Amino acid sequence: MRVLRYRLRSSSGGAGAAGGGDGIERDVQVLEDCTVSLITERRVSRPWGLDGGDPGAVGENWLLPGGDESGAQRLPDKCTVEVHAGDVVRLLTPGGGGYGLA
Repeated sequence: MRVLRYRLRSSSGGAGAAGGGDGIERDVQVLEDCTVSLITERRVSRPWGLDGGDPGAVGENWLLPGGDESGAQRLPDKCTVEVHAGDVVRLLTPGGGGYGLA
């Protein structure tokens, strides 16, 4: 596997007097056919904010066959998939919930 992208997920943290932290964006290219298992959380429900803070963004999992954006397929939070050389697995982790009124 080869990491193609690893960066902060801009504006994914919830607003508040103390804003929630941003998640991470990761694109990982598969170099050989293999099986990938994902065990992730917060892909449906947003990380909650506290004391009036806004919730953070949900996470997302994607499969880009052959690395092609136009063929992107959303993956569930927990799954096992067969992938092929050249495919890209994109993981967007959730942002943290904010604290307090902004």
